[in-house]
Amino acid sequence: MPRTVVFTERAPRPVGPYSQAVKAGGWVFVAGQVAIDPATGKLVEGDIRAQARRTLMNVKEILEAAGASLRDVVKVNVYLARQEDFQAMNEVYREFFTENPPARTTVVVKMVSDAILIEVDAVAYVG
Repeated sequence: MPRTVVFTERAPRPVGPYSQAVKAGGWVFVAGQVAIDPATGKLVEGDIRAQARRTLMNVKEILEAAGASLRDVVKVNVYLARQEDFQAMNEVYREFFTENPPARTTVVVKMVSDAILIEVDAVAYVG
C-alpha cells in the first residue's frame, strides 16, 4: 500500500523526526498536535479553551492538506495535562465536531512541557 507524507504550512512544522500526517490507502493518520501557532511557531498563550481551539485547528488544517476533513475523522485521542480541563475542552471540541462525532479516548498525562495543556491526534478515513 502506497504511503504519502502530508505537510502544510498552515500547521506547525514537526519539531522532531515525524510527519504532520501520513496518508496510507484511504486512511489519514495525523500526528499529535499541540497549540503551536504556525504563523509564529510559538505555543498559544491562554487557558485550555484557547489551546484546544488552536490544537484542533491544526488538526483540521493537516486533514485538509491530506484531502480530508473533520467529518472524515473516525478516531481521536485527546491528552490533557489537567483533569479539571475536561469540561472546557469538551465545549471547544463540540465546535469542531458538531454532529456524529468520532470515537474518542481522553486521558490525563504528563506533557513534555508544563505550558502544554492539550495534545490531540486523529485518524480519518477517506476511502
